[in-house]
Amino acid sequence: MPTTAPPDTRQSDLVRAARRESVTRTPVWFMRQAGRSLPEYRAVREGIPMLESCMRPDLVTEITLQPVRRHGVDAAIFFSDIVVPLKAIGVDLDIVPGVGPVVAHPIRTAADLDQLVPLTPEHVPFITEAVGLLVRELGDVPLIGFAGAPFTLASYLVEGGPSKNHEKTKALMHGDPELWDALCARLAQISGEFLRVQAQAGASAVQLFDSWAGALSKADYAARAMPHSSVALAAVADLDVPRIHFGVGTGELLGLMGEAGAEVVGVDYRVSLTDAVDRLGPTYAVQGNLDPALLFAPWDALERRVREIVEEGRHAPGHIFNLGHGVLPTVDPDVLTRVTALVHECSSRP
Repeated sequence: MPTTAPPDTRQSDLVRAARRESVTRTPVWFMRQAGRSLPEYRAVREGIPMLESCMRPDLVTEITLQPVRRHGVDAAIFFSDIVVPLKAIGVDLDIVPGVGPVVAHPIRTAADLDQLVPLTPEHVPFITEAVGLLVRELGDVPLIGFAGAPFTLASYLVEGGPSKNHEKTKALMHGDPELWDALCARLAQISGEFLRVQAQAGASAVQLFDSWAGALSKADYAARAMPHSSVALAAVADLDVPRIHFGVGTGELLGLMGEAGAEVVGVDYRVSLTDAVDRLGPTYAVQGNLDPALLFAPWDALERRVREIVEEGRHAPGHIFNLGHGVLPTVDPDVLTRVTALVHECSSRP
């Protein structure tokens, strides 16, 4: 199995931007582009539960390819879910439509940690197969692998499902820091190995999603989340694939998220790319950061904002155009296609 990005993607604008190298135009992809808004996605998924869809290489391949075909984006994002590796090692959970991941036996005590055994490639052969199929189909279009960060996974496991306030999570973090760190250490191994499996199978870059990290203060993030994300990101450090680190509401954490071990820091829509670059300095490329809600705005307003973000990105060491969070399910896919073409047009280098 290859242990570095395939040669034909290393010179892609996506990989070059991530490495802070010159590009022919600003590369663009969209978080949650695989699925959600696409009618062809809903058709192929009809009657098939989410987790089953994520474990069938044929479906993963088709769904991952759909937005590349339709929008002409510069990268594919591997279709999966952050809880897939947990399901693969035997955690009793399900993705409930309209709710999200629901855990049958939340982790509240040291004994509950027994649910979390180390992830190995043997747990996820369907991931290796799907990535291999995709790399062959995509050719010179990079594939981005991904995993959930330890803090976000821990929040789901402790709360038992999605949470607005993360009260059980924070109570455990502060009330029993030893148990918290033991939990996150196991999750760091799982997340890191999940990234590694995808990179070794041929993914050209990886992204660590820390969706809920913005719920933490800077001090708590530095002490109780960042060290574990660093372990997860370090799991692919020897494979020479760019690492993207993204969280929601993480404007105060951007510097730390870079220091955790990323080449690219994702910026949500609450912080301008200009401010993000000022906070990060010259060491990191940035990714972002169109507000997903603006995809519903009149075209002239949307076009103006897209051009502003592209211009802000020109002053970054490297810039990958993306949304400041994921594609919303009710967006018109044709708008994403137009945004992709606009970014390419207005960012083209002579």
